[in-house]
Amino acid sequence: MYIGGTRQKRIALIVFLAPAIFSLVLFYILPIASSLVLSLLEYDPLRPASDIKFVGLKNFIEYFKYQDMREQYLHVLYYLVLYIPLVLVTSTMEAVMLNRAFKAKTLYKVLLYLPVITSWVAVALIWRWLLHGEYGIINIFLRKFGIQGPSWLHNKLWAMPGVVMAAVWKDTGYYALIILAALKGIEHSYYEAARIDGASAFKQFRYVTLPLVSPTIFLLLVINVIAGFQVFESIYVMTEGGPAGATRVPVEQVYRNAFTYYKMGYASAIAWVLGIVIIIATIIQFRMEKLWVSYES
Repeated sequence: MYIGGTRQKRIALIVFLAPAIFSLVLFYILPIASSLVLSLLEYDPLRPASDIKFVGLKNFIEYFKYQDMREQYLHVLYYLVLYIPLVLVTSTMEAVMLNRAFKAKTLYKVLLYLPVITSWVAVALIWRWLLHGEYGIINIFLRKFGIQGPSWLHNKLWAMPGVVMAAVWKDTGYYALIILAALKGIEHSYYEAARIDGASAFKQFRYVTLPLVSPTIFLLLVINVIAGFQVFESIYVMTEGGPAGATRVPVEQVYRNAFTYYKMGYASAIAWVLGIVIIIATIIQFRMEKLWVSYES
């Protein structure tokens, strides 16, 4: 579309950008600014506006003094240590398999992606049944081999691994398709050269496939770390932060303080601390990017 003249161009830019800018301001910038203001207040939405008090950094100080704060972030790190390697390995394996020709490939893609589009509430309820200590299919299967499975979601040691299994099952299909797209972009000449040099299938995967898809894996790593720090739905439905606080995480505390105790200022402070932690973790990942990510093609 031709737009003549500087004034016409400016008007056209304003018209086309206005909806996006309006949405950005309304749904992102204003809520972020509001949460920052709330974090400096003592605010209960069920009480009169006259009871709102400015408390400065009191909410932040209280949270840092909270004895369970350290445990919450340790639980998140535990989740990430279990989840990220599993989901990256399983999604990479699925992508490599889907990159080959075989019968019913399209059907398998559909089945693989079904968990992704399924509601987390439905997935969590299904996995609560699968992980039942006595009647769950997983423990019934383990008993066939003489292994007495734990009461997964009621055991402090096994509750988080149970949540991770559900998350990996749900998310693998999504990340597999992203890695598959990266595999489709690799030229076959690289593999032909590797075969001529006598490289085995494993060496081709190690020295050709992995380096060329490392930018995609790095992207998924960053996304998963950010999402992992914000894990909530699966934990809230499957364990509600239990047993005995073994799966309590920061976002669950934001929800509980905001909508159970109605301490909006305190909940906002927790959210801001979490946001700063996520930013720091992301910066660290980008600083380490050059150590293992290859952008050569």
